[in-house]
Amino acid sequence: MSKRIEVAELLKPEVYEQQIDREITVMGWVRAFYNNRFIKLNDGSGAGMLQIVVDQEQMDENLLKRITFHSCIKATGLLVRSQGSGQAIELQANSIEILGDSDPEQYVLQAKAQSLEYLREQAHFRMRTNTFGSVFRIRHGVAYAVNKYFNDRGFYYMHTPIITGSDAEGAGEMFRVTTLDVHQPPRTENGQVDWKQDFFGKSTNLTVSGQLQGEIAALALGKIYTFGPTFRAENSNTSRHLAEFWMIEPEVAFYDINDNMALAEDFCKCLINHILDNYPEDLAILDKRIQEAEKNLPKDQRRSMGLLDTLRFVVDNDFERITYTEAVHILRNSNPYKKGKFQFPVEWGKDLQAEHERYLVEQKFQKPVIVYNYPADIKAFYMRLNEASDEVPGRTVAAMDVLFPGIGEVIGGSQREERHATLVQRMAEMNVSEEELWWYLDLRRFGGCPHAGFGLGFERMVQFITGMSNIRDVIAFPRTPGNAEF
Repeated sequence: MSKRIEVAELLKPEVYEQQIDREITVMGWVRAFYNNRFIKLNDGSGAGMLQIVVDQEQMDENLLKRITFHSCIKATGLLVRSQGSGQAIELQANSIEILGDSDPEQYVLQAKAQSLEYLREQAHFRMRTNTFGSVFRIRHGVAYAVNKYFNDRGFYYMHTPIITGSDAEGAGEMFRVTTLDVHQPPRTENGQVDWKQDFFGKSTNLTVSGQLQGEIAALALGKIYTFGPTFRAENSNTSRHLAEFWMIEPEVAFYDINDNMALAEDFCKCLINHILDNYPEDLAILDKRIQEAEKNLPKDQRRSMGLLDTLRFVVDNDFERITYTEAVHILRNSNPYKKGKFQFPVEWGKDLQAEHERYLVEQKFQKPVIVYNYPADIKAFYMRLNEASDEVPGRTVAAMDVLFPGIGEVIGGSQREERHATLVQRMAEMNVSEEELWWYLDLRRFGGCPHAGFGLGFERMVQFITGMSNIRDVIAFPRTPGNAEF
């Protein structure tokens, strides 16, 4: 292929000033073709489009008919300053080649607004739209910022196993991995499935978290993070859940819960600032989409802030830190609670729901909030047990959740239980097998130390930054109950 200039590069003033009155070549997909004269071209390199001007008298009539929505073309011509409004430059084409036809009578997308639900069914084409092009460029930007953040701070990137014999969450909702015949598996003398004959010689599953293995690395290398796919076999067909998603999990030796909260706040702000600084055009497209989608909704159903204001709400405020006990007290004394407007009960010992989290963030403190020191009975076995307090109704652990506007929890984490005897006790209470996690207990028996970490659902963060209302719209090929298409 002859050398081309990417549209995003060409639209930079410092670049196009060097190319004015020169012949250049561009390639991309047609977003619009007006009056058989003006083509809007995008090649995916950025949100911007280049206007190409066609001289009808010089172009073959049959070729012009083939320039349709999302057809792929190569255009060569003279780059000039635009005389029209809306763009600084345009390409006066002297030749156009069709690289890929797109028959509008058969193509599933049209040059008009189409619902996100419909586009979800056409996942192989939806990235060509303005909305999804912006979403997936931003997704890339967040992923880059994750790795840069940790690399610049001396963390080591660990690849923890996708196939595992342990359940880090104790949830039991995992996808099984097996080579056995599922219809007629081998059985033991007492009729149980004989997992010793399976590929790994034991029952294995797709991982729900890399945390436990991450702790191994942190207690040797000091500061590590994982960033990889995780899987939950929850039959949750909602706008907030995926069966396959990506998790970011830093783990740090010699950290306590306060260090952990400080890391989480700084990390969130860094990711969002990177997108604000580097993807303004994509954010503008998504902000406009939200405004268009909500303009006909009743006022109480619209977002209280635009997308850019919501992002600045996070980066421009210090996160409020309150204990779970304080959060329950605030909620029980709130007007929504007193007027019976909360759908879910507010009681010490019960987990906070999204409506409670949003009240704390959006109404009470009007800033992001970190809630910490949760009841032990609603948290995982590995979270550090706090000392008893007369001011708290029951046992608590050094766990924390980071809460954002509109979406609620984005991060969950804890200081880990480093005391061997206490960990054994907690495992017994929660029916977690010592035999399966012998190696995890060894970390406490030999050279253990205080340490902490957290998990951030990557798609949840991308959903917040892009303002998309459904988490299925921030991952290219969503895996959900009843759906593994593409």
